Amino acid sequence: MSFTLPPPITPLTGLDAELKAQGSAVIDRAGLVALAGIDSAELDALPPFWGRLPPDTHLRDGGRYRRRRHSCFVVDGRSVAAVPHRAHWQPVEYNALHGGFERWFEPVEPEMTALPAWAPLLAALGAQASALRGPQAWFVEAHPFRIDTTDGIGRPTPEGAHRDGVDLVVVMLVARQGVKGGETRVFDANGPQGMRFTMTEPWTTILLDDRRVIHETTPIQPLEPGRGHRDTLVLTFRAGGFQGPV
Repeated sequence: MSFTLPPPITPLTGLDAELKAQGSAVIDRAGLVALAGIDSAELDALPPFWGRLPPDTHLRDGGRYRRRRHSCFVVDGRSVAAVPHRAHWQPVEYNALHGGFERWFEPVEPEMTALPAWAPLLAALGAQASALRGPQAWFVEAHPFRIDTTDGIGRPTPEGAHRDGVDLVVVMLVARQGVKGGETRVFDANGPQGMRFTMTEPWTTILLDDRRVIHETTPIQPLEPGRGHRDTLVLTFRAGGFQGPV
């Protein structure tokens, strides 16, 4: 059995201070539920949608290990509004592998975004972005990912350690089945400090100040040949507008 370091869970009462002091903070399922003001059982309606994610057709490393969808929202206070479907775009400065061109993905299923947990989650995390940067509207991109072991190895971050060009990055572990690896690594963007741990419990959530830290997740391998996956929901919060080609 491989050894894994557990994530350093921050009590919800210390979340703002930890995020400001360290540039990152991790909360568990109970903390996420309390932050969003939802029932814990409402989270359990979300994972089945990961079983219907279409393949990512834009992988430039030739892999077949990633499935995903993508949709965009504007969060302003408690208001969460979907915007017309748009491409995902990042500059090459932040994503050397997949930056510089528009990537169109199938949208997140409307049945998923209509679930009772969805809007409160986005609104609560938008409030965390406002606590970090000041109250304002937030331009949010939602990425449900499944990384599987079809190729024998799956790469959650094929671009390596990176920033996303936003203000706040949120990574939620939705499910982890039959895999080893997948270690989360967070580094100070301007210094030697860093930490590493493995998220194993569903709804463990890391919040990242994207201006201050870079992050990556190590590859996963199957515990049994040809089986196993890691599901996450990644939400990015950006002030001023969505990223797009100039």
